[in-house]
Amino acid sequence: MDILRYLFWIFLAVIAYVYIGYPLLVFLLSKIFSKEVRKAPFEPTVSILISAYNEAEHIGITLENKLALDYPGDKMEILVISDGSTDGTDDVVGQYSERGVRFFREEPRRGKTAALNFAVPQATGEILVFSDANSIYERGAVRNLVKNFSDPKVGYVTGKMIYANPDGTVSGEGCSTYMKYENFIRRCETRVGSIVGVDGGIDAVRRSLYQPMRPDLLPDFVLPLRVVEQGFRVVYEPEAILREEALASSADEYRMRVRVSLRAFWALHEMKQLLNVFAHGFYSIQLGSHKILRYLAFVFVGIVYMLNLGLLVDGPLYQALFALQTLFYICSALGYYTQRRGKGPRLLGVPFYFILVNVASAHAFLKFLKGTRQAVWSPRTG
Repeated sequence: MDILRYLFWIFLAVIAYVYIGYPLLVFLLSKIFSKEVRKAPFEPTVSILISAYNEAEHIGITLENKLALDYPGDKMEILVISDGSTDGTDDVVGQYSERGVRFFREEPRRGKTAALNFAVPQATGEILVFSDANSIYERGAVRNLVKNFSDPKVGYVTGKMIYANPDGTVSGEGCSTYMKYENFIRRCETRVGSIVGVDGGIDAVRRSLYQPMRPDLLPDFVLPLRVVEQGFRVVYEPEAILREEALASSADEYRMRVRVSLRAFWALHEMKQLLNVFAHGFYSIQLGSHKILRYLAFVFVGIVYMLNLGLLVDGPLYQALFALQTLFYICSALGYYTQRRGKGPRLLGVPFYFILVNVASAHAFLKFLKGTRQAVWSPRTG
C-alpha cells in the first residue's frame, strides 16, 4: 500500500498545483517582480480583421459595433473575409462597402487561420486586431488595446471576454466562472512578463510580428507564442472588453472545447522549443504549468480517483477524500441533468464545467495521438 499512498499524494499535489499552486505562484511573483506595461495615449493605424463563415445573422450587428468604436475613422479599417459562406453573409457585408468595410472571399473554405493568412497582406494598419463575427466590443475597446503598444516591448495584447448568459444555463455559468479564473491568472502573468493564453475574439498584434500559420493551427494560441519567441511581451488588457453569449448547450460547449483542445495540442507540439527553460526562462514554466499540465489534468484526476478507491481500507482520511471526490462527480452529473432540463442551480456550474473541460481534453488528446487535425468548424457549435 505504501506505493499507492505515495502515488496518490504525488498526483493529488499535481492537481493542486495546476489549479491552485500555479495561480498562487504567479500571484506572489507579480507582487515581487512586477513588470508594468508603460501605457500611454497612442493612435497608430489599425486594421480590424473578421473571419466569417455563414454569419449572416450576426455580421451586420458586429460591423455596426465596429464602425461605432471610439477610434479615429481615418486611422481604422475593417476587413471581412468570408470563408466560403453560403447563407448570404457576403451580401450583408457588401451593404457596408460604402462605409469603408473591405470585403474578401476565400474559396474553397479553409478555416479561420487560412483566412487570416490571406487577409493580413491586404491590411494596411500598423496594428492588427482580430475579431470574431459575433464579437461585440465596448466602445473604447480598441483604444484600450492599442495604448499598450506605446510600450516598445509589447508585441501582442488580448482583452477581457465577458460571457453573457441571460438564460441562466449551467454551462453558461460554468463558462463565465472559468473566464473569471483565467482573467485573474492573466493579470498576474502580465505583471510577471507575458501571458500564455489569450481570447481570439479581441486580440491585437504588431503587423510586423505576424507570421503565417498552417491552417490547422490555432491562431490565438500559436501567434502569441511566436511573438514571445521573437522577444516581445504578450499582455492582458482588462479595460478592452468583449461581450459574447456563452454557449447554452452543453453539447455545443463540449464540441468547442474538443476543437480548441485538439488545436492547442498541435500548437504546443509546433512550439515545443519554448519549453526549453534555459532559453526562455520562467515563460517555459508558465507554458508547462498553465497549458500542458492543465490540458493533461484529466490524467491526474482519473488516476487520483482510482488510487483513492484502492486506499479506502487505509482509514477515515482516504474515505473522506473519496467521499468528497464522489460528491463532486455527483454534482457534475446533476449539473448535466439540470442543464438538459433548462435551468439549474448556479452552484452546479463549476463541477459540471470542470468535468466537461477535462473530458473534452481527454477526447482531444486521443484525436491528437491518432494524428487528427481540424481547420474548419461551424460557428457556435464547435
